[in-house]
Amino acid sequence: MQAVVQELTNLIAEYASFFQSLSEEVLAFKPQPNKWSKKEIIGHLIDSAQNNIRRFVCGQYEPQPKIVYDQDFWVKSQHYQDYSSQDLIQLWVLLNRHICLILSNLPQKNLEKTCDTGKGKVELHTLRYLAEDYVVHLKHHLAQMK
Repeated sequence: MQAVVQELTNLIAEYASFFQSLSEEVLAFKPQPNKWSKKEIIGHLIDSAQNNIRRFVCGQYEPQPKIVYDQDFWVKSQHYQDYSSQDLIQLWVLLNRHICLILSNLPQKNLEKTCDTGKGKVELHTLRYLAEDYVVHLKHHLAQMK
């Protein structure tokens, strides 16, 4: 798990600086009306962090908690496009640092506990898988913004 934490720590440092270097115009630009701006992508990553925090915590004590979310609804309903860019970036950084703390202290015995992430069907994943996949998902969206 330490490799996941280290990679996440490196991504936080790299992309916090990158996000800060972007103008408000660049962050708010929507390539198409139905496509997310960079601010909305950061918002989506915030939502992902929040949902995964619940998975990492609840997955340790609840038997197979079901934690799913509708990403488009979350982004739209939270109006990330209207959010302060500086606050949005800071929230993303803080939530990811929090994930690093959770994962650094996650007992080895809990890594194989499972969480159901399926919409309409059961999709069980171990906390280990969810942590590793969180970084893969994060990197996918961060690469979109470069």
